[in-house]
Amino acid sequence: MTISPSGWTYRNTFVLYDRETGTLWYPYAKGLMGIQGKYFKRWLPKLPSDDTTWEEWRKRHPSSEVLQ
Repeated sequence: MTISPSGWTYRNTFVLYDRETGTLWYPYAKGLMGIQGKYFKRWLPKLPSDDTTWEEWRKRHPSSEVLQ
């Protein structure tokens, strides 16, 4: 999947677009729901994530490396 902004809104929320499947995704609290395209009415579950700085990340995960 390659998800990017679609340029459209639905219910005052930005809709995302998957270039590979042509699916439009609408964000809900529990994840993304396909509202048009190959994955219509299918859920893409929300995955846990951290919103942090590189400095904080390195403190918690000192063996992390950046790929170049």
